[in-house]
Parts: sequence; C-alpha cells; structure tokens
Amino acid sequence: MARNYRNEYDKYHSSPEQKARRAARNKARRQMEREGKVSKGDGNDVNHVRPLVKGGSTDKTNLKVIPASKNRSFKRNKNAGMA
Repeated sequence: MARNYRNEYDKYHSSPEQKARRAARNKARRQMEREGKVSKGDGNDVNHVRPLVKGGSTDKTNLKVIPASKNRSFKRNKNAGMA
C-alpha cells in the first residue's frame, strides 16, 4: 500500500502540538548555533537530555550536542520514544 503523505501531514505534522514541538527543537538548534557548538552541515544533532515529549525543555542545561549517527541509531516506538 502506498503511503499517504497528505493524510499524514494533515493528521500529524500540522497539529498544533506537533508544531509547538518542532518550534522548540528549532529554537534549541538556533541557541546552540549562536553559542558556536554546532553549525549547518556539521553532522551533529542537538539532543535533549530529557525529551520534550517527556516534559523536557529547551533550557541550556537540557541540551547536548552528539553525532547524528548516534542520535538516530536507537529504535523508537510508535510514539517516537526509545523502544
């Protein structure tokens, strides 16, 4: 069965909750870029020590920079948390 991207966007990506999470992730990335800890295309991700979905914040103490390969290498469950 073909994936219905339009339906996925309408039901998930465009939801107010998901927009707020995406804005928080973008804010964290911009904060780390201003501090010189990451730059565009460097292969690093800004990781939240305590995930946003579990009540974490974009506070400086909750952020760390790790390689994208490490940040994306663990299995995730259907709620985007670690399996």
